[in-house]
Formats: sequence, C-alpha cells, structure tokens
Amino acid sequence: MADCYRLGPQGLSLFVRVTPHAGRDAIEGVEVRDDGSAVLRVRVKAVPDKGKATAAVIVLLAKALGVPKSAITVSSGDTARLKTLAVTGDGPAIILHLKGLLSSLSP
Repeated sequence: MADCYRLGPQGLSLFVRVTPHAGRDAIEGVEVRDDGSAVLRVRVKAVPDKGKATAAVIVLLAKALGVPKSAITVSSGDTARLKTLAVTGDGPAIILHLKGLLSSLSP
C-alpha cells in the first residue's frame, strides 16, 4: 500500500483529502487514488468558509499526531479538498503516531 506521507528534513509532508461539512470530525484512513497516490481521508464538521475547515483539520491532526497546532501548515491546496500539509518535528516519531492511529482504524 502507498504511503500518504513523505519524510523530509524538517518533518514530513502529509497528503490529505478533506470532506468538510460532515456529521463529525474523524480520520477515516488511507485512500488509494486512481493515479496510485495515497491520501489520508479526513472529515470535519466545519464549513469550507474562510479557512474554517482547514483550521479544523489542523486541530484534529495535531491532536491525533501528538504535535502542537503550530507544527502543521498548509503547503499546497489551501482552498482545495486535496491538501499537502507540512508537519514539522521528529518525522519518524510522527510517522509512528500516524501508523498507530491508522492501525487502530483497521477492522
């Protein structure tokens, strides 16, 4: 299975697909796209207005990955459903948090 992240010198790049205006805030798992790339599917209750959904995604992922909100920034796709988030910090430790989270989502 493809990874929804890329490790870098300052942390990692996380590729996400956001569903705004959902019934709940949740991380649903990894989706492999038609082109073979993988994205982390995230749902948030916030509406896609003036960055509210993006801010909700950052809060949700920061809590799930064990990093401060200030460690996550949008590097591309600010107003799109498909986003690339830069997560600064100890990349391998963040990946361990992410893998633990994803394994708990598997049936």
